[in-house]
Amino acid sequence: MVRYADILQARDTIGGLVRKTPLFTSRTLDDRLQARCFLKAENLQRTGSFKFRGVCNRLSHLPPKMKEKGVITHSSGNHAQALALAGVLLKIRVVVVMPANAPGVKVRAVEGYGARVVRCENSMRSRETVCGKLVRKHGYTLVHGYDDDLIIAGAGTVALEFLEAQKKLDFLFSPLGGGGLLSGTVLAARGFDPPCRVIGVEPELADDGFRSLRDGRIYPSDYPDTIADGLRTSLCQRTFSILQKGVDQIITVSDDQIVRAMKFLWERMKLVTEPSGAVALAGMMARQDLLAGKAAGAIISGGNLDLDSFFDEYFRRIHR
Repeated sequence: MVRYADILQARDTIGGLVRKTPLFTSRTLDDRLQARCFLKAENLQRTGSFKFRGVCNRLSHLPPKMKEKGVITHSSGNHAQALALAGVLLKIRVVVVMPANAPGVKVRAVEGYGARVVRCENSMRSRETVCGKLVRKHGYTLVHGYDDDLIIAGAGTVALEFLEAQKKLDFLFSPLGGGGLLSGTVLAARGFDPPCRVIGVEPELADDGFRSLRDGRIYPSDYPDTIADGLRTSLCQRTFSILQKGVDQIITVSDDQIVRAMKFLWERMKLVTEPSGAVALAGMMARQDLLAGKAAGAIISGGNLDLDSFFDEYFRRIHR
């Protein structure tokens, strides 16, 4: 089980590899929500998401023989990019199994960092099957995106930095997909500032986490059709157990609310985020009733957006 002490140790382990990302404020947001609001910009982290923290912590603890054989993961994007760059920095071979519908910008980034990409069908079963075959054939070490104590501890350094920089938050909103970031956020908050209420935010169209914690059993997530592609994964027993004990509430937001939050970040704060990265802010905006007169924080978890369609349409128009 991950402890607060593990997050403190992770901070020391990865300090020379990761960026200490800034907090942003917005008077417009404060006025709209009648609260003091703070946003942690992990979209400005190396590789464009919080995922880089966890994989740096995980790879830093690999025994030499495992480093020599290399590592593998299955991911739709952000975890893959993070692992690919961490592998380069720590001189470890990386293979990534990616579903056919993974955003092109994320596939290109993974390949650009030097990892080998193997494609699979758009299901968790396919990802796990292809990955398992390669592990058995080559002896790679599987680096899971969130079902790993060291990954969760690394992810928890986001909230630790947040709370150290902005003490006495009343609420801290974090996105929920597989639960690694939210689990780390819960543990960091309970260790650093126990009164801080941690709110997990999940897309309505991928609400397996909400239902799992409500009903006390893990429901699978089989590629739900939400715009927040980074949050399509299921809880694992590890993250489920942490959240059962520590998270204060899980709320859901619609894709429309996610897009409106993303639009606000782009237009008013000049922060380029992907849909998954704007989910925590969407949750904060949706629960204005909780926040009046309070201090609230949201983790902007990633900024890897596929802009191919936008630019392709532009060039088609000007070159007709």
